[in-house]
Amino acid sequence: MITALFFDLDGTLIDTADDLAASLNHVRQHLYDLPPLPTAQLRPYASRGAAGLLRLGLNLTLEDAAFEEARNAFLTHYAQHLTDHVCFFPGIETLLGHLDNHGLPWGIVTNKHQRFTTPVLAYLGLERRAACVVSGDTTAHSKPHPLPLLHAAQSVGVAPQQCWFVGDDHRDIDAARAADFQYAVAVRWGYLGDKPIESWGADTIVDTPEQLWPLIRKNHSTAKNA
Repeated sequence: MITALFFDLDGTLIDTADDLAASLNHVRQHLYDLPPLPTAQLRPYASRGAAGLLRLGLNLTLEDAAFEEARNAFLTHYAQHLTDHVCFFPGIETLLGHLDNHGLPWGIVTNKHQRFTTPVLAYLGLERRAACVVSGDTTAHSKPHPLPLLHAAQSVGVAPQQCWFVGDDHRDIDAARAADFQYAVAVRWGYLGDKPIESWGADTIVDTPEQLWPLIRKNHSTAKNA
C-alpha cells in the first residue's frame, strides 16, 4: 500500500509559467531590446528553469559568455515577481484536501532552489501542510538523480518502495525509477517539455487531479472506503 506521496512543484501542483515567462521577456527586453515571446510558446519549457528558458528564448547556453549576466537578470526579476500570477492547477487544492483528510503524508520535491520555493509555498499556504519540502539545492544533486526523492522518503520515515511520485516531466519519472519508488505518475496537465509523455515509462498517466485521487484512494489503506 502507498504510505507517502510526493509531488513535483512547477507544472504539477502549481502553475508558474506566466511569472517565469515574464522574467525571460524582461531579460529579452532590457538586455537585448527584443520583443516579448508569447507565454504559450514558453509554457512547455517552464519546468526547465532559467537555463532552459534562456536557451529557448535567447539561444544562450552555459558555455556562452553572456549566459551568467542573463541568468542573474532572470533570477533577480523572478525573485521580485514570483507570486504575481502563480496559482494552483484546477483540482489540486481538492486533491491535497483529500490527502490531508485521510492522513496520507505528502511532500514536495522540486528542482526549484530554496530561495524561490519557500516564498511561493508561503504565499500559497503550503509550507506547513507538506510533510517535507526538498528543493533543488537541498541535496547535492537534483532530479533526475534519485537523491532528492530518497531524502524526501527518509525525511518522512518511509521506505522508498512505499512511496509514489507525481510529476510533469520525464526527469520526475526517471528520478522515481532510480529511487526505487513504488509508483510513478505522469500528469498531462503540466508543462511536459518536448519528449512525448507516453515515452517516459510512467506507471500511469492522468489527465486531471480528479483522476488521480481514486487511484490513490484504492492503494491507501486508510482511504479505501472513503
